[in-house]
Amino acid sequence: MPTVHRPGLRVDSGLTIPESELSWRFSRSSGPGGQGVNTADSRVELVWDVAASAVLSPAQRERLLDRLSGRIVDGVLTIAASEHRAQLRNRDAARLRLADLVADALQPPAPARRPTRPSRGAKQRRLEAKKRRTDLKRLRRPPQD
Repeated sequence: MPTVHRPGLRVDSGLTIPESELSWRFSRSSGPGGQGVNTADSRVELVWDVAASAVLSPAQRERLLDRLSGRIVDGVLTIAASEHRAQLRNRDAARLRLADLVADALQPPAPARRPTRPSRGAKQRRLEAKKRRTDLKRLRRPPQD
């Protein structure tokens, strides 16, 4: 099966990680595999050095290092994929996972929530509803002697 030429990993319209910055490691995967489970290196680790990447602007690099700080060790982001039996499918899964992770981390932060207060009418309706529930429950009580 011929391999598809991939110039790089496209994250979004403004960012493509070149293949030269991505490195791969392969190992034996746990789980199903039949007779080939002990011979096939189907587990895939995709490694990308975020701190030394030439395609990121300083702002992008800082945002990635900040948002992915729990996943990045010494400036290097590692994605592991072993959910499929075939190495090729695990490679595709790792590439997709890296692209999604980087795209999510590069999104600008959401605007801060502006605090609001309930209107006077909303407060009044809430108190009236509470009063109706109170009266209804009072009617359920046994009569007081």
